[in-house]
Amino acid sequence: METKDLQQETELVSKAQNGDRQALSRLVIEYRNRIYHLGLRLTNSEQDAEDILQETFLIMIKKIHQFKGKSSFYTWLYRIAMNIGLRKLKSKPHKYQHVSINDPDIEKISSTAASEWPTFDYGQISEKRFRKKLDELVEKMPDNYRTVFILRDLHELSTEDTGKILQITPSNTKIRLMRARNYLKEQLEGLVAEEGLI
Repeated sequence: METKDLQQETELVSKAQNGDRQALSRLVIEYRNRIYHLGLRLTNSEQDAEDILQETFLIMIKKIHQFKGKSSFYTWLYRIAMNIGLRKLKSKPHKYQHVSINDPDIEKISSTAASEWPTFDYGQISEKRFRKKLDELVEKMPDNYRTVFILRDLHELSTEDTGKILQITPSNTKIRLMRARNYLKEQLEGLVAEEGLI
């Protein structure tokens, strides 16, 4: 976030903390689309995304005085939304097996040079068919990988902010992102090759 934008956000949050309803409304307007899309990506359900959106802002209004500015406001807000979304996921039957970050190959992966890690450009997949396939694959990913992928690659948050939101180390954030990208890359390579995009 630009310094000017950060300063405006800080002023807006300060006003909202002092009971300014207009400032609260502006914060809701500023973040509602991003929070809704975060919920949609996380749950793959419009109803759940709307519930996450509503609950996030209800909590924001109730607890904004607790925000101390140790992180950016959007990091604080995303953490609230992510916690609500993860609670929703946990309350539903798991369709897929979850993979632990404590897999035996953790040391090997963490020592891999960052330059060797795969990259995946969501924007490259413009055709409806590919978008649909990617969405299906993202939904099938274990929660711990999917949440990192959504925050880092779809919402373009930094590794540091993603780690703060999920309350994991930057190292674990990078590892989970790499695994998510590897999974998607392997699954999509064949489909992309068929269409002559690679």
